[in-house]
Amino acid sequence: MPKVSQVRILTRRGWIRGAASRVIHFWRASLQFRTVAITVMLSGIAVTGIGLFMSASIGNSLFEARLHQVLAESGRATELAQGVFDSDLATTDPTRTDLESLSNTTLSNIRATTTSPGGLGVALYRTPGQQTPVTLQPSKSRLFPDEVISNELRLSVENNPGVDRVWWQSVALSGGGPGLAVGSLLTVPNAGFYELYLVYDLGDVQESLTLIQQTLIFGSIALVLLIGLVTFVVVRLVVGPVRVAAAVSERLAAGQLEQRIPERGEDVIATLARSFNGMADTLQEQITKLAELSRLQQSFVADVSHELRTPLTTIRLAGDVLYDQRGRFPAATARTAELLHTQVERFETLLADLLEVSRFDAGAVELELEQVNLVRLTEGEVDSMRLLASERGSTIEVIATGGYFDVELDARRIRRILGNLLGNAIEHGEGKPIEVWVDSNESAVAVAVRDHGVGIAEENLQRVFDRFWRADPSRKRTLGGTGLGLSIAMEDTTLHRGSLDVWSEPGLGTCFRLTLPRTRNEPAGESPLALPPGDLPLAGKSASDRRKGADGD
Repeated sequence: MPKVSQVRILTRRGWIRGAASRVIHFWRASLQFRTVAITVMLSGIAVTGIGLFMSASIGNSLFEARLHQVLAESGRATELAQGVFDSDLATTDPTRTDLESLSNTTLSNIRATTTSPGGLGVALYRTPGQQTPVTLQPSKSRLFPDEVISNELRLSVENNPGVDRVWWQSVALSGGGPGLAVGSLLTVPNAGFYELYLVYDLGDVQESLTLIQQTLIFGSIALVLLIGLVTFVVVRLVVGPVRVAAAVSERLAAGQLEQRIPERGEDVIATLARSFNGMADTLQEQITKLAELSRLQQSFVADVSHELRTPLTTIRLAGDVLYDQRGRFPAATARTAELLHTQVERFETLLADLLEVSRFDAGAVELELEQVNLVRLTEGEVDSMRLLASERGSTIEVIATGGYFDVELDARRIRRILGNLLGNAIEHGEGKPIEVWVDSNESAVAVAVRDHGVGIAEENLQRVFDRFWRADPSRKRTLGGTGLGLSIAMEDTTLHRGSLDVWSEPGLGTCFRLTLPRTRNEPAGESPLALPPGDLPLAGKSASDRRKGADGD
C-alpha cells in the first residue's frame, strides 16, 4: 500500500477515535444530553414497535378484506359459468353445439360481471386425462398471465370438484406486484371437467398500505422529535438550576465564600437554593472564624517564639558560663549545669522549629535554590552524623548507584531533611547498621535511609509526619528531638515538589525515602529506589569504587 494511503488511513482512524472520545466525554459530562438521548432512544424503540404492529395489522386487514371480496366474486363467476353450460347444453345436441362460441360467450359474461378492481383476466382450461364425446378447446382473455397459475393450485382445483369450492393462492405478477390467483372446477355436459381461473392485481392494496406506512413513518419521526424537544425543555428547566448550583459550589470550593445561588419562586428548586445558601452562610462564618483563629495562632506562635529569643539568649549565655565552670562545682551542682546546658540547647532548637512551622503555616517560605550534587551532600551529612552513630553502636554506609550530577535544590533544607532521617535512624536503630541509598533515573533523584531497629506498627505509619507525635509516648528522646523534625521534613519536601515515603515493619526496621525531581517545576515521576531498597551488588564496595561504577549516570 502506498505511504500516502497509509497516512490517510491513519489520519482517518485518528479522527474517528478522537470524535468517539469527544462524544463519550460529552455523554459522561452532560446530564441534559444523556437524559434527552435516552428518552429519544427509548421513545424511538417504542414508537417503532407500535408502528410495526400497526402496519402489520393494517396490512392484514386490507388483505383479508380484498381476499373476501375476490373470493365472493370468483364464486359468483363460477356459478354463472356453470349455469350457462348447464342451461345451453341441456336442450341442445352437443355434437352440433358450437362449444367454442359458448366458451367465449361465458368468458365475456364473466368479465362483464366482474366489479372488483384489479382483475387481469379469466381463463378456462381442460382438466387433463379425460376422454369425452366432445372437447372444448381452452380459452382465455388477452391479458391473462398463464405463468402465475402454479401446479399446486391446479392440483387443488382438479382434486376438489364442486361449484362451491373456490381455491386461491398469492402470486407475484410480472411487474413484481402482489396478486391473487383463484380457481374452481366446472362440469361441462358431454365435455368433461374444465378449470376456471381468475387473476387479480393487488397493486391498489399495496399502494394503500405503502401510503399508510409512509404516514406512520413520518408521524413516528415527528412524534419522537417532539418528545425529544419536550424532554429537552423539561430537563433544561430542572438541570439549569442544578448547573447553577454546581458552578456556585465550585466557586465556593475555590475560596469565593460570598457566592450564592439565586432564589426564585417557592418550588423544590427554590427550597434547595435557600437551604444551600443557608449552609454556605454557616460555612462562611465558620471558615472565617477558623481562618482568624489560625491567623491568631500563627501570629501567637511567631510572636512568642520571637519574644522568647531575648530571654533565651540571656539564659544561654549564663548557662554557658556555668557549664564552662562545672569542673569547680560539687558533683550535684555540676550535673545540674550539664542538664541546664542540654535543655537550653533543646529549647533553642524547639524555638527555631516553631518559627519554621509558623512560616510554613503562613505560606511565607521560599526556596534558596542552587546547583547541588546530591551524593556529595548526602555523604557530607552522613560524615557529620558518624560520631553520634558510633556512640550508639551503629555504622552508616552510603550506597550511591546514581545521582552523580548537579540538581537545583535548596541545600540547607535537604540537609535538614537528611539530618532528621539520620537522627531517627540512629535513635531507633538499636545499634544496628544503617544504610543510606542514593540513586537516580531520567526524571528523579532519591535518597533512602534504612535502619534495622524496632520498626513502627502499621496503624501508626500514617501519623509519623504529624507534629509532636511519637509511636511510644513513654520512650525518651535520647537525641533531644523536638517532635517537629519529620513534619518539617515533609514541608520541605513538598516545597521541592517531591515525595517523602515511609516503610516499616516491627522488628525489621524502618526506611524513609526522599524523591526529588531532576528538573524544577516538573513532576518527579516514579522513584528510582524501591521501598525499601534491595541489596545491590555495589553494596560491598567502597565509596570511590561506587563513584567509578556510576560515572556514566
